[in-house]
Amino acid sequence: MKDILIDCDPGHDDALAIIVALANAEKLNVLGVTTIGGNQTLAKVTKNAQNMLHFLRAEIPLAQGQEGPLVKSLATAPEAHGESGMEGPYFEGADYPVSQMNGIEFLHQKIMQAEGKVAIAALGPLTNIALLLKSYPDVFPLIEKIVLMGGGISHGNQTPLAEFNIYVDPEAAEIVFQSGLPIVMAGLDVTEKAVITVAEIDQLQGRGRVNQLAYELLSFYNTSGRQFGFIDSPLHDLCTIAYLLMPEIFTGVLCDIHVITDDSPARGVTYGDFRRAFTLPKKTLVLQEVEREKFVKLLTDALDRLDAQEKSI
Repeated sequence: MKDILIDCDPGHDDALAIIVALANAEKLNVLGVTTIGGNQTLAKVTKNAQNMLHFLRAEIPLAQGQEGPLVKSLATAPEAHGESGMEGPYFEGADYPVSQMNGIEFLHQKIMQAEGKVAIAALGPLTNIALLLKSYPDVFPLIEKIVLMGGGISHGNQTPLAEFNIYVDPEAAEIVFQSGLPIVMAGLDVTEKAVITVAEIDQLQGRGRVNQLAYELLSFYNTSGRQFGFIDSPLHDLCTIAYLLMPEIFTGVLCDIHVITDDSPARGVTYGDFRRAFTLPKKTLVLQEVEREKFVKLLTDALDRLDAQEKSI
């Protein structure tokens, strides 16, 4: 079993990543969840995380991280995820506990207390992770890898060149990519291939309590995605958990990744040196391809597993 921490900004695809992680408890031991201002404000994404964990009857500690980026003000994405950050389903009031500990201290504590190395699934801007690495260098030998959703070699989505999570806090992203730790980058190059079709979304309706939640999340998300030119829905953040569970369904290339942090039109760009003679350490695995059908089956199996558990209660 692999110990993991999830740093997120829920977010429809964050919610599905949490579902799949918790449905695979025999493989992934989720030590805790932290939130970061990103898709929406810190207060809103934390409430969304509370709603998800309460809905799933989880008993996983939750802590709030940073409200915004290291340098600039937070720019959220209501056009993609709605005003709440996770529009679609209705959640009854959820009084899920939130730790009084700052998210950075929380991450440090969980890593130091773990019996072995810990993998971090980073689903939002990388502010919390950068501050963890800068504030607590004693975690370095205890982190197995950081699997992050962010960036893109070929194109962006927040700007023509930059992907949203990296654009929100490129300074933090540069710290993480250049930390020397093993990184797996699930950027737009692969996440836009990790789609669930409209027909597959429709099949979730009425199959059970958790399937229905996923249907409601994905119905809004799919409709929202049409404005960006998508017919099917890329499940960006789910790629991180999918990689931790089934790395064999992904392919990629190792390289050294940097992030542009100036105020030019290229701010937030992730770029790698793919020259054959390049000799610096290649610490980042940039994912490029995914076996889509197996990826979607991982999600649907997780939904069915949680609904089966519901019936046995």
